[in-house]
Amino acid sequence: MKSARCISAMFLAAVTLTACSDGGSAKKPKHNDVPHSWITQQYSPSNTGYLDSTDPVGKVATEIDGHTAARKRRDNDGRVFLMYRDDIVAISPQRKGSLIEVVDYAVGYARWNPHLRLAWPAPDSNEFRGGGPGSGK
Repeated sequence: MKSARCISAMFLAAVTLTACSDGGSAKKPKHNDVPHSWITQQYSPSNTGYLDSTDPVGKVATEIDGHTAARKRRDNDGRVFLMYRDDIVAISPQRKGSLIEVVDYAVGYARWNPHLRLAWPAPDSNEFRGGGPGSGK
């Protein structure tokens, strides 16, 4: 009888501890997902994206990549392109500062094809592994 109470007490303690813990499910930034909400908080909105009115392209790209690591980075013709799972972040020079654009990978690849085609896979190729659950895998 004594061992049955001991086992019951241990079971209740385990259940209580499990219920109190978050089980590691605390919201953490996902690797290779565009830090879109962070970008909206750090930079000013504009008609075509977000603006950093003071920092040059390279510094802005390093800030964004430092917050959430991109899969690939491409510096080309004064611009920086950061490749994420389903999106591209493009940072372009402005008269003062930098313009940040976040676009779907396929749209961005078509738009900036001359800058990306030799360095990154086409969205419809076997090398591309994005596009959401089950696609391209």
